[in-house]
Amino acid sequence: MRVEVRGEVLRWARERAGFTSQVLHRRFPKIDDWEQDSGKPTLKQLENFAKATMTPIGFLFLSKPPVERIPLPDFRARRTIRNIKPSPNLLDTIYLCQQRQEWYREFARSEGELTRKYVGSARLTDSIDKIAEEMRHELRFDLDARRDCPTWTDALRMFIKQTDDLGILVMASGVVLSNNRRKLNPNEFRGFAISDDLAPLIFVNAADTKAAQMFTLAHELAHLWLGKSALSDIDPAEPSEHEEENWCNRVAAEFLVPIRVLRTELLESSHVESEIPRLARRFKVSTLVILRRMFDARIISKAAFEEAYQKEQKRFLAMGKSSGGDFYLTLAARVSRRFAGAVVARTLEGQTLYRDAYRMLGISKAATFRELGRSLEFTL
Repeated sequence: MRVEVRGEVLRWARERAGFTSQVLHRRFPKIDDWEQDSGKPTLKQLENFAKATMTPIGFLFLSKPPVERIPLPDFRARRTIRNIKPSPNLLDTIYLCQQRQEWYREFARSEGELTRKYVGSARLTDSIDKIAEEMRHELRFDLDARRDCPTWTDALRMFIKQTDDLGILVMASGVVLSNNRRKLNPNEFRGFAISDDLAPLIFVNAADTKAAQMFTLAHELAHLWLGKSALSDIDPAEPSEHEEENWCNRVAAEFLVPIRVLRTELLESSHVESEIPRLARRFKVSTLVILRRMFDARIISKAAFEEAYQKEQKRFLAMGKSSGGDFYLTLAARVSRRFAGAVVARTLEGQTLYRDAYRMLGISKAATFRELGRSLEFTL
């Protein structure tokens, strides 16, 4: 049985997924005919095509291609990125986070959780130093404890836990759900914040380096302090056309590397350039952030900053991304430990269907659910 679908809609779905017709030709030999309306797929072929192009199948029955818009304020600095259609991976990640946030908001209401007073407590006219200090105080963000973390991974894990303990859902993943074939691209986005006074949410693109993720998390925290949602591709050195984005960059930098502490940490007998890697390890941030803070503190000139920054950017591009680790720690980090704990609890109480829990957590097996519950210290 053939189904009536428009060729231009199929072409839109293919291009949306970033495929040429040649790439899909092996799986769908008649794809050129379908796109030219000289042939029609069967329902089974259409279902497989929808899966291959990561397109909701209902879209394929539309009379013309839909216009998809990012459902968040887009503060990404690079115009070239903003002018390209958002990828299915980005859109699906945002939609999924919105669904999780909506579920957790209802959970929080039923549990009598209090609204998060810090959400929306800041203004763009507020002092950068003051807001950064307020954030450190609320999170109990101890600079010395971060320094003592043996690796960037440990420091990031501690930072995420402190943020989670404050009532913020932090989801850090480099893929859509748990699908390792649907990788997120840090060049498209590095993170986003979805503001809510009961279920504030931050997503961090974990395909980025650990040091870069530290800055992304701090940057998105600043957005929540303003009570604003935002999609970002943060660069500590690149100014944005958006005042809010520049403000969040400055707050994040001061939050992670306070100028007064940076000055006391500098060794007067050392050459400034040789200090950069040491300070990056001390603060558990990227060398790019340290360079930016040295420039902010007028320790290095603008010319020296720009030259060193370009060199460090090239070095970062050549670096690989870390991977691996405990599967259940990774799973909890992908969906937020706070969110995962709430879903597991409601499911064990019989108030959430296992089917719905699996969908929200991005898992498919009962054994995985049980092990996740045990890792979260539930007795199953």
